[in-house]
Amino acid sequence: MSRVYNFSPGPATLPEEVLQQAQAELLDWQNLGFSVLETNHHDPAFLAVAETAERDLRELMSIPANYHVLFLQGGARSQFSMVPLNLLHNKTTADYLNTGIWSDMAWKEASRYCQAKAVINPETTLNYTTIPDPQQWRCNPEAAYFHYADNETVNGVEFVMPPLVGNVPLVADMSSNILSRPCDVSQFGLIYASAQKNAGPAGITLVIVRDDLVGHALPLTPTMFNYQAHAKAHSIYNTPPTFAWYLCALVFQWLKRQGGLTSIAAINARKAEKLYHYIDQSTYYTNGVDKRYRSRMNVVFKLHDETRNTAFLAGAKEAGLVGLKGHKLVGGMRASIYNAMPETGIDHLIEFMTHFEKLHA
Repeated sequence: MSRVYNFSPGPATLPEEVLQQAQAELLDWQNLGFSVLETNHHDPAFLAVAETAERDLRELMSIPANYHVLFLQGGARSQFSMVPLNLLHNKTTADYLNTGIWSDMAWKEASRYCQAKAVINPETTLNYTTIPDPQQWRCNPEAAYFHYADNETVNGVEFVMPPLVGNVPLVADMSSNILSRPCDVSQFGLIYASAQKNAGPAGITLVIVRDDLVGHALPLTPTMFNYQAHAKAHSIYNTPPTFAWYLCALVFQWLKRQGGLTSIAAINARKAEKLYHYIDQSTYYTNGVDKRYRSRMNVVFKLHDETRNTAFLAGAKEAGLVGLKGHKLVGGMRASIYNAMPETGIDHLIEFMTHFEKLHA
């Protein structure tokens, strides 16, 4: 069977070149006679992969020298706890900007450890279709940090620029848009991202944290949740997810071959613009997200006649387009068009949507 166009929100499609290389190396990696899956994490061959992955990520994102780069486990949800446990230090409050389901989850989890203050009233943002005017935010200049989600996968909302929060350390969940465009890391105290969108497979999480924010974990912090323990051990405090780390290294090299983040950003913008333009000119499909903050990664849309949802998904699958069902909390459809989604995938999706509209309009 030939490969389909996979619009899944995550785990998501990976570059075909990366999969082919991993396949070719699976049984005999680097002529060692065994698989990278079987490699000891202290083996010099694997340590070289880890070092190359960090070096390439630093190059791609222009990460300053005064930042640790960590490759951890636990996904973004672990970071919902690790951030307050490590960054509160001697403070008791942190600011949270809720613009979607994932930032809301982070805020609720942080409330277990501190006074997590929602800078906008969550009751007014239930639909999560825009980013409220910063003039409405109730920020605390003495907060330990300010947390937000740069891109909301479920709701299809994305920031154009990072929030301006003064001297308060800015913490960003970039799980679904890291490596999709250039980023000034120096604006942030900490960036975290689960890998299974743009960086690699599920099972590993990237954390980029400024040096001065490490080493102040609360006394109750489990050692596995302490950034300092992982920084000292170069992310090998415990047995890491070696295969996921290896695949991330291959993805980083693939990104460099594409021309880096400036080039991939142009491609991503073109893909998103093409799909949004089609939806906007259609009378059968709608997108309710504020046009100023539409996600380039997760294009959510609904059919004019939602009783046709099942038929749409079945027809799409038959046409080689999978993973389009919207999140269960919001319904509708969602096309996740991360870095590895080729532009031809967008073309095929639009072709199918046109065909379906003609049949059912």
